[in-house]
Parts: sequence; structure tokens; C-alpha cells
Amino acid sequence: MTSHQTTQAMKPATAAKKLGVYLEATPAEFQEGVVSRSELNALQADPPEWLQELRRNGPHPRPVVAAKLGISISGLARGGITDALTTEQIEALKQELPEWLQKERATQAEVRKEAVRIKEKNAEKQADRDDRTH
Repeated sequence: MTSHQTTQAMKPATAAKKLGVYLEATPAEFQEGVVSRSELNALQADPPEWLQELRRNGPHPRPVVAAKLGISISGLARGGITDALTTEQIEALKQELPEWLQKERATQAEVRKEAVRIKEKNAEKQADRDDRTH
């Protein structure tokens, strides 16, 4: 039985998502081609200048914007942010700290606390089960 490796290719949108960059801000040749798994790995291992620049200054896709602001993607939408933002725009929002951003950060903090509580509760249940079976 011989095994041969096929080259996996992905659409530019998928590759941009995996690289954490906004597709519309990438070079035309990136947007118009397909990206193989090995090309993606090469971009991640040794990012070209355009990729370093996008990661540093943006514009950033919404998942990255949300992470940099410490809120959810849904929180961004509730705050009226539907487009990609640059690092400068994100920093300005952090400085201004509008009411919606404060509220979304508080909501996110509660979500994280609840996730930790549930995880601990599940760990306790598992420990109880383990104790009973031994």
C-alpha cells in the first residue's frame, strides 16, 4: 500500500482567517490565488513584510478587533462596529472607553467567570465519580 500526499489548497479567505488578517487588505496576488498548506506554513513561519505590517497596524478582521478590545464579536456588533479597524482605531477606542465598550468588557468578564465556575464544577463531579469507581 503506497501513500501519496496530496497538496491541500484553501481559498484566500480561509488562509487570511488562519493568518489572522483582513482579506481585503492583503496583496492582490494573495486574494486572487489559492494557498497550499505548505505556503500557509511558510507564511506563518517567516511572514513577509506585508503580513507583518497587517498584523502590526491592520486593518484587522473582527475576531482580532474583538480580542484586542477584550470583548466578543457579538459585543462588537452591539457596539456598532461592523468593519475592520486599524490598530490606531482600536487604541483610540481603548482610550475613549465608550460606555458600550465598558459594558461589553464587563459582560465578557462575567462570561469568563461563569466558564471557570462550570469547569470547576465539572472537575469536581469527575473527581467524585473517580473516587466512587476506585
